[in-house]
Amino acid sequence: YTLTMILPRALLSIALLATSSAFAPASSHPRSALCIHSTTEAATVQEDVASNAGDRDILIRAARGEQVDRTPVWLMRQAGRYMSAFRQYSDKYPFRERSETPSMAIELSLQCHRAYGMDGIIMFSDILTPLPTLGIEFDVVKGIGPVISTEVRNDEDVAKLADVADVDFDKTLPFIREILGTLSKEAEEANTSLIGFVGAPFTLASYTIEGKSSKHCLRTKKMMMADDDGSSTAMATFLDKLATMIGNYGCHQIECGAQVIQVFESWAHQLSPKQFEQFAKPAAQKAIKII
Repeated sequence: YTLTMILPRALLSIALLATSSAFAPASSHPRSALCIHSTTEAATVQEDVASNAGDRDILIRAARGEQVDRTPVWLMRQAGRYMSAFRQYSDKYPFRERSETPSMAIELSLQCHRAYGMDGIIMFSDILTPLPTLGIEFDVVKGIGPVISTEVRNDEDVAKLADVADVDFDKTLPFIREILGTLSKEAEEANTSLIGFVGAPFTLASYTIEGKSSKHCLRTKKMMMADDDGSSTAMATFLDKLATMIGNYGCHQIECGAQVIQVFESWAHQLSPKQFEQFAKPAAQKAIKII
């Protein structure tokens, strides 16, 4: 299910797994409806369609509720192992080196669009990328996935994290501006849109608390229970801190050239409806409001 909201600068589509915020060109005006289509299946755009002048911002116009002559097509995760060109990098370089080295991240972002001509170039990155701005260290280990070495389990751990007000994305994540700045130019030349993304607060909190992917998120649920019974405020405080950082990070991506921001709530399936309303939803709404 999708809930839509119109804010002064953006139209937001809030969904369980992905949120897309579209930012129109300066000459455009927001409309009152949302019509955006996404697919996780491969698709080939015919050359005569891809060459249309209006394709440059068709995804943005559709997301803002404007009439378009066809359905925009993009992939939630465009860069990937299904491409041999991608594997030439993934077999040789660790994930963070690929995603944080501008030349490699730019190339991996462009490969899929060159091959299939989707209606958007998606920055090659990860939802965990901004965690170091708060002092949370992580790595992505081949065959295992994300591994977070910084423990966040209680109020004291949360208090040790960096102050969100002091976060400088250009200082901590200098590669983001170069990656998005270059991709913005590439997108314009390729007559398409540029898509950035962030992870929702609960998803990033769960990854951090568990330390890695988890089938049951027992540590996260224990922290929510402690928040419920009043013995700790660690979960609520951590989610609030993440929400502010994520919202600001989304704004930073827009400043650097992103035209559409996706917000991924990948771990919401771990929550009951009550827990989602109490923990995940308010934090996600705060991040989205900032964006």
